[in-house]
Amino acid sequence: MQLTINQQSYQVADAPDRLLLWVLRDELGLTGTKFGCGIGLCGSCTVHLDGIPTRACVTMLSTAQDKEVLTIEGLAQITSSGEKILHPVQQAFLDLQVPQCSWCMSGQMMTAVSLLEQNPNPTPDDIRQGMNSVYCRCGTYTRIRKAVARAAELKGQS
Repeated sequence: MQLTINQQSYQVADAPDRLLLWVLRDELGLTGTKFGCGIGLCGSCTVHLDGIPTRACVTMLSTAQDKEVLTIEGLAQITSSGEKILHPVQQAFLDLQVPQCSWCMSGQMMTAVSLLEQNPNPTPDDIRQGMNSVYCRCGTYTRIRKAVARAAELKGQS
Protein backbone atom coordinates (compact mmCIF):
# COMPACT_ATOMS: atom_id res chain seq x y z
CA MET A 1 0.00 0.00 0.00
CA GLN A 2 1.32 3.42 -0.95
CA LEU A 3 1.08 6.24 1.63
CA THR A 4 2.04 9.89 1.42
CA ILE A 5 3.32 11.07 4.77
CA ASN A 6 4.91 14.47 5.31
CA GLN A 7 5.16 14.90 1.54
CA GLN A 8 7.14 11.67 1.15
CA SER A 9 5.97 8.45 -0.41
CA TYR A 10 6.13 5.24 1.63
CA GLN A 11 5.35 1.67 0.71
CA VAL A 12 3.89 -0.32 3.60
CA ALA A 13 2.53 -3.84 3.89
CA ASP A 14 -1.00 -4.05 2.54
CA ALA A 15 -2.93 -4.87 5.71
CA PRO A 16 -5.76 -2.32 5.73
CA ASP A 17 -7.04 -3.38 9.15
CA ARG A 18 -3.86 -2.17 10.87
CA LEU A 19 -4.04 1.08 12.79
CA LEU A 20 -2.28 4.10 11.31
CA LEU A 21 -0.61 4.89 14.65
CA TRP A 22 1.34 1.63 14.72
CA VAL A 23 2.38 1.89 11.09
CA LEU A 24 3.69 5.42 11.72
CA ARG A 25 5.53 4.49 14.90
CA ASP A 26 6.62 0.87 14.48
CA GLU A 27 7.05 0.48 10.75
CA LEU A 28 8.13 3.97 9.67
CA GLY A 29 9.86 5.21 12.85
CA LEU A 30 7.77 8.39 13.08
CA THR A 31 7.52 8.26 16.85
CA GLY A 32 6.37 11.84 17.43
CA THR A 33 2.78 10.62 17.23
CA LYS A 34 2.08 9.19 20.68
CA PHE A 35 -0.14 6.41 21.97
CA GLY A 36 -2.28 7.67 24.82
CA CYS A 37 -5.69 6.15 25.45
CA GLY A 38 -6.11 3.89 22.43
CA ILE A 39 -9.78 4.83 21.98
CA GLY A 40 -9.48 8.20 20.26
CA LEU A 41 -10.33 10.38 23.26
CA CYS A 42 -7.12 11.90 24.63
CA GLY A 43 -5.76 13.32 21.36
CA SER A 44 -2.08 12.56 21.85
CA CYS A 45 -2.11 10.57 18.59
CA THR A 46 -3.54 13.41 16.46
CA VAL A 47 -2.27 13.65 12.88
CA HIS A 48 -3.80 15.37 9.86
CA LEU A 49 -5.42 13.46 7.00
CA ASP A 50 -5.89 15.87 4.11
CA GLY A 51 -5.71 18.69 6.64
CA ILE A 52 -8.28 17.25 9.03
CA PRO A 53 -7.16 16.41 12.60
CA THR A 54 -7.54 12.65 12.97
CA ARG A 55 -6.88 10.25 15.83
CA ALA A 56 -4.31 7.78 14.50
CA CYS A 57 -5.00 5.25 17.27
CA VAL A 58 -8.47 4.49 15.87
CA THR A 59 -7.82 5.14 12.16
CA MET A 60 -7.41 2.12 9.94
CA LEU A 61 -4.49 2.21 7.54
CA SER A 62 -6.87 1.92 4.59
CA THR A 63 -8.40 5.28 5.58
CA ALA A 64 -5.03 6.98 5.01
CA GLN A 65 -4.57 5.56 1.52
CA ASP A 66 -4.87 8.26 -1.17
CA LYS A 67 -4.73 10.98 1.49
CA GLU A 68 -1.95 13.33 2.56
CA VAL A 69 -0.84 12.40 6.08
CA LEU A 70 0.89 15.09 8.15
CA THR A 71 2.59 14.21 11.43
CA ILE A 72 4.45 16.38 13.92
CA GLU A 73 7.68 15.47 12.10
CA GLY A 74 6.37 17.16 8.96
CA LEU A 75 5.53 20.56 10.46
CA ALA A 76 8.99 22.13 10.26
CA GLN A 77 10.27 23.31 6.90
CA ILE A 78 13.74 22.46 5.63
CA THR A 79 15.33 25.15 3.47
CA SER A 80 17.43 24.36 0.40
CA SER A 81 20.53 24.95 2.54
CA GLY A 82 19.33 22.35 5.06
CA GLU A 83 18.24 24.80 7.75
CA LYS A 84 15.21 23.72 9.76
CA ILE A 85 12.56 26.39 10.29
CA LEU A 86 10.05 25.43 12.93
CA HIS A 87 6.35 25.90 12.32
CA PRO A 88 5.05 28.91 14.32
CA VAL A 89 3.16 26.53 16.62
CA GLN A 90 6.33 24.56 17.36
CA GLN A 91 8.27 27.76 17.93
CA ALA A 92 5.64 29.20 20.26
CA PHE A 93 5.47 25.99 22.31
CA LEU A 94 9.26 26.11 22.73
CA ASP A 95 9.42 29.85 23.40
CA LEU A 96 6.81 29.61 26.16
CA GLN A 97 8.24 26.36 27.57
CA VAL A 98 4.90 24.59 27.34
CA PRO A 99 5.96 20.94 27.53
CA GLN A 100 6.19 19.31 30.91
CA CYS A 101 6.09 15.54 30.34
CA SER A 102 5.47 16.18 26.60
CA TRP A 103 3.31 13.11 26.06
CA CYS A 104 0.41 15.10 24.60
CA MET A 105 2.46 17.82 22.91
CA SER A 106 2.44 16.46 19.37
CA GLY A 107 -1.34 16.10 19.57
CA GLN A 108 -1.64 19.57 21.10
CA MET A 109 0.49 21.07 18.33
CA MET A 110 -1.29 19.25 15.51
CA THR A 111 -4.63 20.43 16.92
CA ALA A 112 -3.32 23.99 17.25
CA VAL A 113 -2.09 23.98 13.64
CA SER A 114 -5.54 22.99 12.45
CA LEU A 115 -7.23 25.57 14.66
CA LEU A 116 -5.01 28.37 13.32
CA GLU A 117 -5.52 27.27 9.72
CA GLN A 118 -9.28 27.54 10.25
CA ASN A 119 -9.11 30.68 12.41
CA PRO A 120 -5.87 32.71 12.06
CA ASN A 121 -6.96 35.25 14.69
CA PRO A 122 -8.65 33.26 17.45
CA THR A 123 -10.02 34.85 20.60
CA PRO A 124 -9.09 33.32 23.96
CA ASP A 125 -12.48 31.58 23.96
CA ASP A 126 -11.87 30.25 20.42
CA ILE A 127 -8.56 28.81 21.61
CA ARG A 128 -10.11 27.27 24.73
CA GLN A 129 -12.85 25.63 22.66
CA GLY A 130 -10.55 24.61 19.81
CA MET A 131 -8.02 22.98 22.09
CA ASN A 132 -10.39 21.25 24.51
CA SER A 133 -10.28 17.90 22.71
CA VAL A 134 -6.67 17.07 23.64
CA TYR A 135 -5.99 16.10 27.23
CA CYS A 136 -2.85 17.07 29.11
CA ARG A 137 -1.92 14.80 32.01
CA CYS A 138 0.24 17.54 33.53
CA GLY A 139 -2.41 20.23 33.33
CA THR A 140 -0.41 22.78 31.33
CA TYR A 141 -3.57 24.13 29.71
CA THR A 142 -2.80 27.77 30.54
CA ARG A 143 0.62 27.55 28.86
CA ILE A 144 -0.88 25.68 25.90
CA ARG A 145 -3.48 28.40 25.34
CA LYS A 146 -0.82 31.13 25.61
CA ALA A 147 1.34 29.29 23.08
CA VAL A 148 -1.53 28.97 20.60
CA ALA A 149 -2.16 32.72 20.91
CA ARG A 150 1.57 33.36 20.41
CA ALA A 151 1.62 31.07 17.37
CA ALA A 152 -1.23 33.09 15.87
CA GLU A 153 0.91 36.22 16.33
CA LEU A 154 3.93 34.54 14.75
CA LYS A 155 1.88 33.33 11.78
CA GLY A 156 0.58 36.86 11.30
CA GLN A 157 4.16 38.16 11.16
CA SER A 158 5.29 35.73 8.48
